Amino acid sequence: MIEIIPAIDIIDGKCVRLSQGDYGQKKVYNENPLEVAKMFENAGIRRLHLVDLDGAKAQHIVNYKVLERIANGTSLIIDFGGGLKSDDDLRIAFECGAEMVTGGSIAVKNPDVFSSWIKQFGAGKIILGADVKDEKIAVGGWLENTDVDLIPFIRSFTAKGIDKVICTDISKDGMLQGTAVDLYGKILDSFPGLYLIASGGVSSMTDIETLEKAGVPAVITGKAIYEGKIKMKDLENFIEKKS
Repeated sequence: MIEIIPAIDIIDGKCVRLSQGDYGQKKVYNENPLEVAKMFENAGIRRLHLVDLDGAKAQHIVNYKVLERIANGTSLIIDFGGGLKSDDDLRIAFECGAEMVTGGSIAVKNPDVFSSWIKQFGAGKIILGADVKDEKIAVGGWLENTDVDLIPFIRSFTAKGIDKVICTDISKDGMLQGTAVDLYGKILDSFPGLYLIASGGVSSMTDIETLEKAGVPAVITGKAIYEGKIKMKDLENFIEKKS
């Protein structure tokens, strides 16, 4: 069964969504992220993807208080990302209740630091973030493109023990126009045992079912829920049916 992981993206302590990573295309959905997290928990969701968009821009953790409130107010397993650049950032994230952290830009720009996190905290606590545009990695909250190819990038860290990867196709993110199923198939062909978490473009439960049929282990969805394309009842029914 595919695991559905709702996303809460944070700017100024509020639950927001961007389109294609553009900070200029910001929409506030709720002033209280804890309220949103509780809604997910009540629907039977076990896991949450929490992104500190202020942190991604600032290059260090910013919205750790929101993380702490959600961790203390729910039993959700939280993976936290956005601007984590130092051992101190990770310490704060874990102390505030993150079960796992996601590193993307740091893995590109300072792979030695990212590798040291895998050694220090264990691969189970570290998720590799692979944000892509035309199969090239993008960094810095998607504000900067690179020439780094996706498959070799993932391979360089699976060799060091990484077994969980969030892959976001930036061209699809927030557009509600379907997911990059072919891209995920290519990744799984290269890394059959990988816990691949698909992200970007989910517009309906049908998209989630298509990913499940393609063998994708997990999917992050945000905007489809906030825009009412996927209802809480849909999530409940899906989880109940599979349990």
